[in-house]
Amino acid sequence: MAEAEWDGSSKGSLLGYKIFVFCIRTFGLSASYALLAFVTVYYFLFAWKSNKAAYSYFKNRLNYSTVKAVFSIYKSYYIFGQTLIDRLMVGSGKRDRFTYEFDGIENIRNAMKSGNGAVLISAHVGNFELSEYFFDDLGEEIVSNIVTTDQEKEQIKNFLKKLSLKSRLKYILIQDDMSHIYEINAALSNNELVCMTGDRYMPGSKYLEHELLNDIARFPAGPFLLGSRLRVPVLFVYVMKEGLSHYHLYAREAKDFHRNEKELLKSFVESITHILEKYPYQWFNYFNFWKKEE
Repeated sequence: MAEAEWDGSSKGSLLGYKIFVFCIRTFGLSASYALLAFVTVYYFLFAWKSNKAAYSYFKNRLNYSTVKAVFSIYKSYYIFGQTLIDRLMVGSGKRDRFTYEFDGIENIRNAMKSGNGAVLISAHVGNFELSEYFFDDLGEEIVSNIVTTDQEKEQIKNFLKKLSLKSRLKYILIQDDMSHIYEINAALSNNELVCMTGDRYMPGSKYLEHELLNDIARFPAGPFLLGSRLRVPVLFVYVMKEGLSHYHLYAREAKDFHRNEKELLKSFVESITHILEKYPYQWFNYFNFWKKEE
């Protein structure tokens, strides 16, 4: 694959969290947003690989003009930085600084009533890790497990724990020996949520292909194979930023997919297409995602 293939780590780095914690504690939310504008310039000027992928997304997939595509890269980075700051604000107990809109939360409530947990499939859009604070409004101690290949997530979790930031998120790291499957089954048996992203695959791993935004893209097979074979509800969940201080949670239940990973993928693509049409700047998948871009 080309130079900009995904390497298994995300842009929400431990260093980024440390910088934003310092900004929030020293300057507050509004000033942190202002400082972020300058931090974003650095990525805009020097993050060549992700710039190339983001430009291709705006130019080739969304058909933006050259000028608009270039400025959209900066806007996307800036919104991504805001989501990191927002998560730290909410996790430090300042949830009331934001307003929240629930769209389909009853689907999660109904899934939890089954007692067998549920699989949530999301994507690298919006601010999914805020979902646990939405779940608090259900009046239950819902535990979410994020299945990830990113070792840095564990470092971020430990860092936030040292800061006494509130979070019930747990991470299940994908292992070569497939031991993560046992962790997933254990979490579901405890009526917990198992969250996976359906929009990144590691080079060399199994993938499925489907058209997205008028071109063929590759998706990780794991979430759709697991979701279609586990006898638990599967939902597509996204938490999207609207304006400076409002978040909108979407939760949609997948149907008619049992033992049919391709049908589950088709439903996922339909849901993520709707999200990208409404929130084009919140696609934080900064690597070459479509086959033609390899």
